This record gives sequence, structure tokens and C-alpha cells, in this order.
Amino acid sequence: MALGGKVVSFAGYFMPVYYQGIVPEHLAVRKQAGLFDVSHMGEFIVEGPGAESFLEEMTVNRVSTLQPGQAQYTAMCYPDGGIVDDLILYRYADRFMLVVNAANIQKDFTWLQEHLPSDVHLSDHSDTISLIAVQGPNSREILQPLTPVNLKGLPFYHFVETTVEGRSVT
Repeated sequence: MALGGKVVSFAGYFMPVYYQGIVPEHLAVRKQAGLFDVSHMGEFIVEGPGAESFLEEMTVNRVSTLQPGQAQYTAMCYPDGGIVDDLILYRYADRFMLVVNAANIQKDFTWLQEHLPSDVHLSDHSDTISLIAVQGPNSREILQPLTPVNLKGLPFYHFVETTVEGRSVT
């Protein structure tokens, strides 16, 4: 607000919508890069022996095709085909992470809990995980000096656990 941004209330957060205007900021990201604080999103950890099978049932894409370090855009549906929410699913070597829409955190968590088998553990880490997105054609070039990972070699919808300026990140 002190920088003159347009700020709105969203899912209990103050979220900046724009500073100079939607069109110039859209063009800046499309031509160069932009930084987005998306810490308002929800993050759930799904783990246990039945985690993959559970997520196969709860989402519309094939979770079993993912290797550790891959992510997929997917959705959860009601039995009638209506959408519970769209989300991004990350596969780690020993767990999965779901990133859900901020306004749906409680609804999504409840939906998953209602269908949770006994060999799966679900936990909500939304209040302890921060997300920063750097997007645009120059994003890898901007981030490269901050991490030892070769970002040019990292395909889309893949991730690594590494450090940025000496701090652990995914």
C-alpha cells in the first residue's frame, strides 16, 4: 500500500493486484519477468503407503506416471463430475504435495479427509509454507545466480529441492 499498489482482501490475506496497472505489468511479465507472492495458496502433504492410489482416485490425471521431481496440473472432482478444485500436484520421493486455491483450503482439506484411507496421512501446511513465483522469459536468467541448480536444464512441470542464497527451497 505504501508503494501505491491496488490491494484487495482475498481469503483472509491482503493481496496486491497491481502497482502500475494490469496492462503494463502483464506486458512486463510476458516480455521480461515478474515476481509474485502466492503464499496465500494452500499446501497439503499426502504421504503413506497408499498415497499414490489415494491421489489416483481423488484427482483426474494419472499420478502413477509422475517420477519424483515432477508436477502436474490436475483437478479433484465430485462423483457427478463437478469440480471440487483445480490444483498442482508435486511428487517427491517419499510424499506428495498438493497446492490448492486459497479460497478453497478448508473445503479441499475436508473433501480429502472425508475420503482418506487408513494407510494415508494428510496434513495441512498452508500456514507454514511460503510460495514465491518468478515468471516470464527472463525468470531462469534472473534466478540462476542464486542457486547451484542448472535451471536451463530443468523442464517445465519439474522441480528440485535445493538452496537459494543458502536457504533450502523446492
